[in-house]
Amino acid sequence: MSDILEQALKALRKKLTGADFDGIAKFSITGEGSVIIDSDGVRISDDEADVTLSATPEVFHGIMEGSQNPTAAFMNGKLSVDGDMGVAMKLASTLN
Repeated sequence: MSDILEQALKALRKKLTGADFDGIAKFSITGEGSVIIDSDGVRISDDEADVTLSATPEVFHGIMEGSQNPTAAFMNGKLSVDGDMGVAMKLASTLN
């Protein structure tokens, strides 16, 4: 497992502690792999999801630490969203 994916797991678990997210979302980190977020928690996996958010490791890191606004990243083409936009919006509000 790459350091990037391990950091992603830690950051997402911390942000999702106590959150109520009922969709299935996948963060696809370019060149590293994918992380699934669902009602069971966070895990490294490339399973099917309601929505897939794809970004470089730098953009993902910025989103997790709060220096990169996910909506701005999407609008500027740094974050792509494939699938259910409603689930993506729900995830964004959960992570903020």
